[in-house]
Amino acid sequence: MNTNEQLIAQCEASAKAWLAPAFDDKTRQEVQAMLDNEDKSELIDAFYRNLEFGTGGLRGIMGAGTNRMNVYIVGMATQGFANYINKAFPNRNDLAVVVGHDCRNNGRQFAETVANIFSANGIKVYLFESLRPTPEISFAIRQLHCVAGVNVTASHNPKEYNGYKAYWSDGAQVLAPHDKGIIEEVNKVNISEVKFEGNKDFIEIIGGEMDWDYLQAVKEAMVDQEVINRHKDLNIVYTPLHGTGRVIIPEALRSWGFQNIHVVPEQMVIDGNFPTVVSPNPENSEAMTLGMKLGTKLNADLVIASDPDADRLAIVCRNAKDEWEILNGNQTSMMFFWYIISNKKKLNQLKGNEFLVKTIVTTEVIKKIADKNEIELRDCYTGFKWIAREIALSEGVKKYIGGGEESFGFLPFDKVRDKDSPASICLICEIAAWAKDNGMTLYDLLMNIYAEYGFSREVLVNVVRPGKSGADEIKQMMTDFRANPPKELAGSPVVLSKDFLSLEATHADGTVEKLEMPETSNVLQWFCEDGTKVSVRPSGTEPKIKFYLEIKDSSFTGAADYERCMKVAGERIEAIKKTLNL
Repeated sequence: MNTNEQLIAQCEASAKAWLAPAFDDKTRQEVQAMLDNEDKSELIDAFYRNLEFGTGGLRGIMGAGTNRMNVYIVGMATQGFANYINKAFPNRNDLAVVVGHDCRNNGRQFAETVANIFSANGIKVYLFESLRPTPEISFAIRQLHCVAGVNVTASHNPKEYNGYKAYWSDGAQVLAPHDKGIIEEVNKVNISEVKFEGNKDFIEIIGGEMDWDYLQAVKEAMVDQEVINRHKDLNIVYTPLHGTGRVIIPEALRSWGFQNIHVVPEQMVIDGNFPTVVSPNPENSEAMTLGMKLGTKLNADLVIASDPDADRLAIVCRNAKDEWEILNGNQTSMMFFWYIISNKKKLNQLKGNEFLVKTIVTTEVIKKIADKNEIELRDCYTGFKWIAREIALSEGVKKYIGGGEESFGFLPFDKVRDKDSPASICLICEIAAWAKDNGMTLYDLLMNIYAEYGFSREVLVNVVRPGKSGADEIKQMMTDFRANPPKELAGSPVVLSKDFLSLEATHADGTVEKLEMPETSNVLQWFCEDGTKVSVRPSGTEPKIKFYLEIKDSSFTGAADYERCMKVAGERIEAIKKTLNL
């Protein structure tokens, strides 16, 4: 029997177990159809592995199978999570969790399944009445003094996906040692052990009151109420991309004092099929098309979007030609960091014990901003759980005033421990109001930041490799890069290489330093003589490997240089892609 035949036999054996009475008729029919099909590719993809319960939870394509998101996989994950919670707190009889979901198909069904299983295991559940933003779930865990939480969401993934974000008592996604402990418990669970029948006495529905508390907390991210009062008529267009920001974000903006808010009506409709976009990812310019169209019609100052679970945001502003310019996540993070530091300084809101956090793949311009202003900046791994960890480590000792990453996520206050688009959207509108107060647009402000701290162009290149063969290919790519790292990129010598799996930084002269990080991670970074930075990491949630490219240009002096510097950087990006065979 060859390798492919062995794989098919293995998948068929796994699939046949799903024909048992423990599974519903629809699932059994779907599995039987895969078994009967001569083409075994769908069977293999659905059963070649168990959908991995990683440190952040689950994420996968919906459907029947061990490698799919369905009530059974969600059920086994939740039973394992409940088992871990009961073991972690053996002497407590007041255990409680928060459960929420976004707009995705099957979201409510999965959330109710999660709530039923927790309640059947003697754990009180605060279940949101309907869809809510991810940051509000994080806030509610802290507000209600819960030991954990679950949000059913696949964030900005395509419509075929759903997911399951696991949170701990601090409102952050689970970190060590609990992450590995939960994973061990989840992996032990058999479908027959899942307690699907809920205990209604242990389930409490929450909604409006928590919304109010959350909106009050979001106002803590405000820096300058007076500048908002002077520009309360700032012309704002907002779209939730069919997701959870639809009610919360307009209300948050009004609570800050903004009065001229317009929404994209077609995208205010809750719909897990996301009919008006190819993909509900604000990182994709296509998703912003309807917002920009309405912005043009209304002569708006800026257009803003949140993704389906409202943790990420995207910003579109007017450039020097009065055309719409979509800012990338690095640019928005730069503006957030710059404004928080500059204006808190001006308003004497800094006491000297503040710190900021960015991820290692986010632009190094932020470090220049922090260093020049003598504010502590910490680098951490990709993912907001690592930013949340830094907040927790310094709680009560130092004051967190902001943290962000290049993938359109920012958190400007510490009452939440995940990306927070409602608070960030309110703050970017405050920044736009401040810019207007000073005769500028957001675009003008961005150009000023480049002029003072140096031009940088950042590009994310995603190499998608789906299925088992794709996973193997991605693994091999990382192995090859470690064995044969590039010596130069776009003509500039690599002077420093960082490997976060070995936690070693190797300089051009061969000297090696230890990287101080909380644990290892499958990330490589190369720094060139001219300031170029390239980071490589496999995605933890999607079948892709990500390349983060950052290009510098010291010749930038002002807005007139922007297009030229972007063009030159683009040429160098293409040269780097060629070197790396992308």
